[in-house]
Amino acid sequence: MSGEVLINLTPMETRVAVVENGVLQEALIERSWRRGIVGNIYKGRVVRVLPGMQAAFVDIGLDRAAFIHAQEVMPQGTPSDEQVSIAHLLHEGQALVVQANKDAIGSKGARLTTHLSVPSRYLVYMPDSPNHGVSQRIEDEAERERLRQLVEAASAEQSLEVSGGFIVRTAAEGVSLEEISSDMHFLLRLWRKINERKVTAPAPSVIYDDLPLFIRTLRDVMRDGIEKVRIDSRENYLKLVEFAEEFMPAAVGRIEHYSGERPIFDLFSVEDEIQKALGRKVQLKSGGYLVIDPTEAMTTIDVNTGGYVGHRNLEETIFKTNLEAATAIARQLQLRNLGGIIIIDFIDMSDVEHQRQVLRVLDKSLERDHAKTKSTGFTELGLVQVTRKRTRESLEQTLCEACPSCEGRGSLKTPESVCYEIFREILREERAYSAETYVVLASQAVVDRLLDEESAAVADLEEFIGKPIRFQVEAHYSQEQYDIVLM
Repeated sequence: MSGEVLINLTPMETRVAVVENGVLQEALIERSWRRGIVGNIYKGRVVRVLPGMQAAFVDIGLDRAAFIHAQEVMPQGTPSDEQVSIAHLLHEGQALVVQANKDAIGSKGARLTTHLSVPSRYLVYMPDSPNHGVSQRIEDEAERERLRQLVEAASAEQSLEVSGGFIVRTAAEGVSLEEISSDMHFLLRLWRKINERKVTAPAPSVIYDDLPLFIRTLRDVMRDGIEKVRIDSRENYLKLVEFAEEFMPAAVGRIEHYSGERPIFDLFSVEDEIQKALGRKVQLKSGGYLVIDPTEAMTTIDVNTGGYVGHRNLEETIFKTNLEAATAIARQLQLRNLGGIIIIDFIDMSDVEHQRQVLRVLDKSLERDHAKTKSTGFTELGLVQVTRKRTRESLEQTLCEACPSCEGRGSLKTPESVCYEIFREILREERAYSAETYVVLASQAVVDRLLDEESAAVADLEEFIGKPIRFQVEAHYSQEQYDIVLM
């Protein structure tokens, strides 16, 4: 599978697009004033301990205190019957070295852990882990065993004693002992610097800051299928090449400075695809479509046949639509960066074999996602549940904010409903204050209805209270907003 990485850099933001076979698969966006903190290591200070929640809030120098659960403080692998109260582990005012494992999302603060790890191109070093491991994405058992032996050999070569464990990343598939040793040496040097800062740094402060997005992308996304990495900033192109020469020599020849006249994100229609990814509806090539609705608790995805009528029978039409939808859903989850619980409502299929095939296609498509995902079989209601690890804001949360008119509900009260609310409010005001005149300030649509379709009702209300009612349009008012002024 051929792929490209496009990197668009401006002083305000960094944008990365991962394209496979000419189709946008993933979009990463980081604003200069609000960089992601996942992977950063901090020396923080405990500001509040919550025994009832088995958690604590830690000040790490951000606007909002971050959250840590007791499980992230206790040694890894502690049995549930040996776990102790958070009050015995932490106290207010205590200095604590932590790592961010989830960005602040919506109203929730960042999530923390004391189980530290630092990544390189091929390895992740975990100083508190006694064992070495290999990424589950490397499925070939012979290759897994080879990599385990390389890590053991590289550990034995290090001049200073290696404490802790290493996880071999997917990118290490096929690499040599020399490359593993080089990565390990880099990580151990980095860890010594972090250890020094742990002692001298004040609380709260940053001890280790992960790489900027454009370099992090090269480290984490680069694989054999990526043929080119194009970047439109000359200065940062040189930084990227410098990083690659030191840590990823094989990737140097694939990095290009893009100097074309067209904006780099116009290639492969990336800008258009990002705009489409902010909408609820996703068209399928067959004529069917998906409706994607993210909420606070979960994301629901509904599959519809739409204009697709098929060529044989209804069951075959439904099966073909669901197969196409399974592939499209996996892509949309990664592109939109939707996390947490995802409920998929495929079109009902009576054939059990068809259900199995749709699940196989969905699981196969999800395997390409770098985020940890898990899917279940069909429930009695014909629903499929998927969980996807959420570590940063979704594309919509990064680029959008809740509508100030509907406050994120996605709908507005009709002008008719607002008019009737105004009538009820006037009656309440009359009983409480008995003013001489009432002036209603409202939006154009509401005032137009009051003076037209509701004019008879207004006249009846004036007669009932024995007071005149006047109307004034406020151009900046939303459709639901109104005020009643007593004169």
